[in-house]
Amino acid sequence: MSDARKSDLLLITVTLLAAISWIFSKEAVLLMPPLLFMALRFLIAGAFLATFAWQPLARLSGDQVKRGVGVGIVFGIAMSFWVMGLFHITSMGEGAFITSLGVVIVPVIARIVFKEVQPASTWLAIPVAVAGLALLSLRNGFQPEAGQIFFAIAATIFALFFTLNTRAANQRTVVNRQGETIEKHRIPALPLTTLALLTVGLVTLAESLVLEPWQPTFGSPPPLLVWWVLASAIVGTAGRFLVQTYAQSLSSHSHGAVILVLEPVWVSLFAAGWFGETMTSMQLAGCGLIFAALIVNRWGTLSKVIKASLRKQETG
Repeated sequence: MSDARKSDLLLITVTLLAAISWIFSKEAVLLMPPLLFMALRFLIAGAFLATFAWQPLARLSGDQVKRGVGVGIVFGIAMSFWVMGLFHITSMGEGAFITSLGVVIVPVIARIVFKEVQPASTWLAIPVAVAGLALLSLRNGFQPEAGQIFFAIAATIFALFFTLNTRAANQRTVVNRQGETIEKHRIPALPLTTLALLTVGLVTLAESLVLEPWQPTFGSPPPLLVWWVLASAIVGTAGRFLVQTYAQSLSSHSHGAVILVLEPVWVSLFAAGWFGETMTSMQLAGCGLIFAALIVNRWGTLSKVIKASLRKQETG
């Protein structure tokens, strides 16, 4: 199996782990402050991976550590907005589709920040995505919910994180301001994920110390809370982001982001089964437009996959 195909299959696994993590996280934030939950979730996940990654971590250069921590800081800011969106949102499925806008924004960030050439489909997808977001937030005039705003901000920052994570996980050559060529060595998936998760934990811990009360949670934590935090940390965080980073290391291109369109679909299905959530016709239309934007955005890649699959069937 080629690295590209392996990366695709692993990213599909990532979407399932991510969707399950939404359930764990929602249950947890119903019982404790959201930023504190994120701090515990990521510190536990990072510490869990660090038990396996201490030797690879020790071999990293100063530049690699700096880049890994930088990825983690961006990721931490994104997760802070994400968990506040999860705390305030009334529909998890809707929140997942808004967050998935980050997939559309990934190539935009890659073009603006890193000068990567993008196909015309990218620019066609953006107005479709905006129209979908409008349908989700204009049910009673322009009165978007706090949760929707948090998720939209998180989606933008997630796009930057995905791009930085892909670049950190792959070796590349850059030219500095003095015109010198510098080789940026890849950061292996395990230490990169460990650094990023620990950094997210520290970022959200600092935010929680300033913004949230801790006493009710640690005074008498509900028994189930411990299990939600552990499940979210080990399965939904350590497992999910290790697999995602490894998958991104197998391909130096950002097109793998298209597969993450499956995440909001799984989240909507799981939320319907777990929490009994439903959507209005306008919400469904908005989610449909966002999903269509994701497909338009990566239609070139999808069409190649479809054609290759058809040719294989014909020759097989």
